[in-house]
Amino acid sequence: MKQPIAKRNGRKLPGLFALCGLLALSLPAPAIERLFTYTHEPETLPKGAIEFEQWITTRAGRNRAVGKTDYYRLQFREELEYGVTDRYQIAFYFNHDYEHFHDPTGDADQSDYRQKGVSFENKLLVLHPAERPVGLALYLEPTLDAAAGLFKLEEKIILGQRHGDWKWAVNLNHETEWEHQYRDTVGEFELTAGVAYLPSPRWSLGVEMRHHAEIEAYRKWEGYAFYLGPSVSYRRERWWAALTVMPQIYGANFEGNPDRETNLDLAGHERWNIRLLVGIHLR
Repeated sequence: MKQPIAKRNGRKLPGLFALCGLLALSLPAPAIERLFTYTHEPETLPKGAIEFEQWITTRAGRNRAVGKTDYYRLQFREELEYGVTDRYQIAFYFNHDYEHFHDPTGDADQSDYRQKGVSFENKLLVLHPAERPVGLALYLEPTLDAAAGLFKLEEKIILGQRHGDWKWAVNLNHETEWEHQYRDTVGEFELTAGVAYLPSPRWSLGVEMRHHAEIEAYRKWEGYAFYLGPSVSYRRERWWAALTVMPQIYGANFEGNPDRETNLDLAGHERWNIRLLVGIHLR
């Protein structure tokens, strides 16, 4: 469920993201680079390894029917990962975002920046892909946004494997969100998958998909959207980056078709999902 955003003028994004880990560029470290941005791979950091990740997600494109032209939302996450063991890693996230759109009914621009709480990731590698036909990891991530009265609990089943120069991964995701001072409940179901070709030790080229749906109070489906697009990653000894660009291919809204679209959902989802990840190995 989306919160209305208040009009704010002259508010600038903070400059803290992407700077936290730059001093560590000269430090060698073991690496677990990601080939995809929406789909996790089953591997975990080695014991004692530390990595900083900067997430930047762009969600753009709604329409006049829902009162949001020139819509875009920039979501930022600063993540610090730590390998507790060779098969269990934890991570802390700081979440914040910026949202902007033009309201054609009031002929006014509206924008809002605010912090979105903190998250704590737990990832357990159950079956190592180097030892089994398919790798398997389990993932649990609680998020608390006390200022908004919101709590989330996300679970993932992560599958993946590498075959020569090819690698694939599939995630089955479920999230429960308690919002509006923890009174209302929304369920989210998501399937993500990616396949990539590694033509060299530094590059990978692939395709990624995302299917996302929401069900209000676990009783009423609100809508769903299916995304598909290219992904690319690049890695060096001490850092890596991955980018995915996915347009919405198909979607539907079950709340009276407020966006007046027949094949897309531009009320609860956006036309474009774009995500950039940059990782820096600290130790």
